[in-house]
Amino acid sequence: MIIKNAVINDAVNRKPYRGDILVRDGKIVSVGGSAEPSGDEKVIDASGLFAYPGFVDAHSHIGLDNYGGPTGTTHDYNEMTDILSPQLRGSDSYYPHDAAIPAALAGGVTTVAAGPGSANVLGGTFFAVKLFGNTVEAATLRDPVAMKCAFGENPKRCHKDKTDSTRMTTAAKLREALFSARDYMMRKELAGDDRAKLPKYDMKAEALIPVLEGRIPLKAHAHRADDIMTALRIAREFGVKITIEHCTEGHLIVDELAAAGVPVAVGPTLTNASKLELINKSWKTPGILAAAGIQVSIITDAPVIPQQYLPLCAGLAVKAGMDPFLALLAITLNPAKHIGVDDRVGSLEPGKDADIVLADGDPMISDTAVVRVILDGEIRV
Repeated sequence: MIIKNAVINDAVNRKPYRGDILVRDGKIVSVGGSAEPSGDEKVIDASGLFAYPGFVDAHSHIGLDNYGGPTGTTHDYNEMTDILSPQLRGSDSYYPHDAAIPAALAGGVTTVAAGPGSANVLGGTFFAVKLFGNTVEAATLRDPVAMKCAFGENPKRCHKDKTDSTRMTTAAKLREALFSARDYMMRKELAGDDRAKLPKYDMKAEALIPVLEGRIPLKAHAHRADDIMTALRIAREFGVKITIEHCTEGHLIVDELAAAGVPVAVGPTLTNASKLELINKSWKTPGILAAAGIQVSIITDAPVIPQQYLPLCAGLAVKAGMDPFLALLAITLNPAKHIGVDDRVGSLEPGKDADIVLADGDPMISDTAVVRVILDGEIRV
């Protein structure tokens, strides 16, 4: 396949340029310049169109929410019976025929990180999935990509009558789980090949070993500035990687976040301030953080914001002052880095998956139409 004469926004170079994109076997072969077809190779005339990488959302619950289902019966993203559930895998709740998925793909969103919600201190693992395919196995890009943990109002609200009513308890429970898993991991190491000395199998502790070994980060739901700082503090205590999710009051602690050097995912901002910890929510936040050199992703938290409106959210951040190129990065390359799949998606570069959006203008502007969506080198929309 050759896409000819497009205005290319590759999420690498700040300035767009006109040229061709050569695709073979589902991968990008070349970007820019002129490419000529060989044999019966399909040619798409993109004159007057703009080419972008498929958009990426670092924090979604699409496929686990089951769009259109009655509340409480089909929502599979929060386990309400156990505040510490690291053994759960988001991929086990993913429904690839969810009606929200084709709508998201039609909007140019090709890859998301999907997983559990924020009811629990530890909720289970997120996975990276492309928004096409009949099975979760066919759609999955990487599993797992992160371990969900949550601070602030949600764990307190969901478990206030059982095990958690203060921010102190939330932090203590996360520490307890990490201490226990670290002890379990050390006992396994000390046992070596002697199976008789192995500790009794602990599914929760096993699930946390990839976090403790640095293979996946904690994905920390934190809106308020104090919750963000608690998340960073615990990550330092245990020497684990972490990403800050939502980061609503991140603009209040810019210097601290910049010094920590952690990726942040900002949103969902296209919502009402439905609880006290959202009272300082602002479209200026992603721009302020990005200007400070922080790796910023913009997220929908779908279905909180419908998944297809991800580029619109980036446009609203631009309207509030965010640099347009940094806003594009916030829905392409940055979220791909955030979830550890930037070797495959997030930019238009040779060797990467041919996930390409063709639009009749800037997709961050509301009257722009997505004309074609190509995923893995195949036209899907």
